[in-house]
Amino acid sequence: CYDFPSFLESFKWTVSYLKKPEDYGRAAKQLIGSLRRQGVTYAEITLSAGVVKWKRLDLEAVYAAVNHESRRSSFPVFWIIDCIRQHGGGGAMPIAKFASHHANNGVVGFGVGGDETSTAAEEFRGAIKAAGVPFVPHAGEISNAENVWEMVRLGARRIGHGIRAVQDPALMAHLKQHDIPLEICLSSNLRTGAVPSLSAHPLRQLFNAGVPIVLGTDDPAIFGTSLLKEYELAAELGFTESELRQLAENSLRYGLHRAK
Repeated sequence: CYDFPSFLESFKWTVSYLKKPEDYGRAAKQLIGSLRRQGVTYAEITLSAGVVKWKRLDLEAVYAAVNHESRRSSFPVFWIIDCIRQHGGGGAMPIAKFASHHANNGVVGFGVGGDETSTAAEEFRGAIKAAGVPFVPHAGEISNAENVWEMVRLGARRIGHGIRAVQDPALMAHLKQHDIPLEICLSSNLRTGAVPSLSAHPLRQLFNAGVPIVLGTDDPAIFGTSLLKEYELAAELGFTESELRQLAENSLRYGLHRAK
């Protein structure tokens, strides 16, 4: 993929090969194994439940398969249940109710992913309330700072990407003051064309402004990355060992399960 539309097409093509719950379980097992080998001690994995529903698969069965693998993990693994922004508030509601139903069964967050320019954020207010778990949407990756503001006003606990916050000093100050972290995924931003080059990425500006930052992988297989590689890219941007350690500590500090 070379821009955001091509990423969406790549994503749809890839997930078309996940045809049954066992396929999702196998993918979860492989991912958790990879995280363990990288030294990860706590993980929150996003399950695009909206895509599962879109493919007309049994969401309960799919979740049972992936949750089975997380329960077998040697370190804590929890799930963020994600709906598709293009499907609007109506499509989000059954996903939110599913997240609520499994709030004591491994689900720690409710997210909104997909094309952040497609549907007004306000459409998701009812679903956010129905989910009853922390709201962790994607926003401000390919659009603008207002896209992040909209999700902050809806009560976002964390923001996926959110790199356009760099355009608005008031927003950066708000994220700092209210301790709302951004989940930065460097490889993803490069591959989707959200930034033209690594040197142009606003990670350093956001970090220096005091915005809480955690590093993530977004879709590691599609983007050919790993969590370790994301830290290596941050080092290429000049982050020192102590700053990288702070980013790692932030990943634990802002974990949704640990924050309960």
